[in-house]
Amino acid sequence: MSREFLSKLSECIREEEIFDLIKDLVAIPSYNSIKNQETEVANYIYELFKKEDIVADLTHVQDGRNNITAILRGKGNGKSLLLTGHLDTVPPYDMEDAFEVKTDGDKIIGRGTNDMKGPLACMIMTLVVIKRSGLELEGDLIFAAVIDEEERSLGTIDLIEKGIQADGAIVGEPSNLEICIAHRGVEWIQFDFEGKTVHGGAQDEGINAILRASNFIQKAEKNLIPKLSLRKHRVTGTSTMNYGTINGGTQPSTVAGSCTLKIDRRWIPGERYEDVLDEYREILNELAVEDPQFKCNMKALGISTVKAGYVHESMEIDENHILVESLVRSSKEVHNKIPKKTYFSAWSDGGLLHTYAKIPTLIFAPGDLKTAHSRDEFINMSELVPAVKIYALTAYYFCRS
Repeated sequence: MSREFLSKLSECIREEEIFDLIKDLVAIPSYNSIKNQETEVANYIYELFKKEDIVADLTHVQDGRNNITAILRGKGNGKSLLLTGHLDTVPPYDMEDAFEVKTDGDKIIGRGTNDMKGPLACMIMTLVVIKRSGLELEGDLIFAAVIDEEERSLGTIDLIEKGIQADGAIVGEPSNLEICIAHRGVEWIQFDFEGKTVHGGAQDEGINAILRASNFIQKAEKNLIPKLSLRKHRVTGTSTMNYGTINGGTQPSTVAGSCTLKIDRRWIPGERYEDVLDEYREILNELAVEDPQFKCNMKALGISTVKAGYVHESMEIDENHILVESLVRSSKEVHNKIPKKTYFSAWSDGGLLHTYAKIPTLIFAPGDLKTAHSRDEFINMSELVPAVKIYALTAYYFCRS
């Protein structure tokens, strides 16, 4: 039956049509200084689904910006699968003619080709070719293209708050057609150390905030970093901490009255967000015991990068979950090899779907994350048709499981 499904599907898949769709999506800028940012590209996708007689809906999220959802209703006997990704891109930065797609051999070059209008095009075409072929899945195949992933994830949060439901989800972040079954959570934390400003010639009367920051770093290196290195996840590796920026003082001849340190903390699946913060509070408490005049304000910066009440949580799916098995089976049938099970090195909206919507979620798409956001962003033409076939065949297996 799967051979018949794939055969009928293949009759409706045309590489040049996927390429043209990518070209059209890239040609519509959707970065953060564009008015109504993603709405024009959402409208384009809506009209495409309407033309193909696929049920679709535009949902206003904020400031004139819309999510686009679509659904292929199944027979009602099986599981539902969500294919999802984001409509927004980063700005062009130094990329020349960023919204005019170019080709160089197998490469399709342009802003968003990789992250992630190329993967979105493959997901869109998955619904289109299943519809055209007349094939019917046992369960529903849902598509959601969301706003704002590059900023505060307002689009996916809106899906969650409106009650999105599915038995499994695939996020289309570029993964080289490898299966990312996990990623770390992430938080940026700011520490504002207070001192007392005096002239450098009378430093005994002052309190150097830079030294206080240094004491914090030394204690973190001694007491916390070794603990993090021992926390290991079978896929993502260890928890990590990076000292990102430090700024303090005004000039060499003045004792620094303030110093600000910002860190990046990434935690593995299984760690709790509050426990992550508590470990830093513990260090600050120890320093306050050692120095009664010690003052530092700690602030988690997630509120500025995600909607209040949400955290950039980790994501994990059991490697033996039926969605993973369906994807492995489909990949093997399409290009006769078993895809690697790995982790996504960045963060994705999958963390929100996994944590807050309780949807088993993984990441799988064409494209290489290494070229995302770069002046050389590209996706390979040769990955497009296989991606559509794999998405469709995965839906076939998963929805009937």
